[in-house]
Amino acid sequence: MRFVYFVLLLLALAAVVVFAMQNNETVTLRYLDRSITCALPLLVAVVYLLGMVSGWTVIGLLRRSLRQVTERRKS
Repeated sequence: MRFVYFVLLLLALAAVVVFAMQNNETVTLRYLDRSITCALPLLVAVVYLLGMVSGWTVIGLLRRSLRQVTERRKS
């Protein structure tokens, strides 16, 4: 089963590399009166990492809240 997971990981990594190589363009982001120009693969990676961090934060908050509720019921 580890071999299957490893192959799936390699396929996902290959897809990301192909995406990055074929879409190596610069994009300009504008927010309010500021703008930034960066490469598209870099932007995708940063947005992905920010999504992971925010997801972990939400899951952590939900787990902590659930744990506090279940501890109050046991008391």
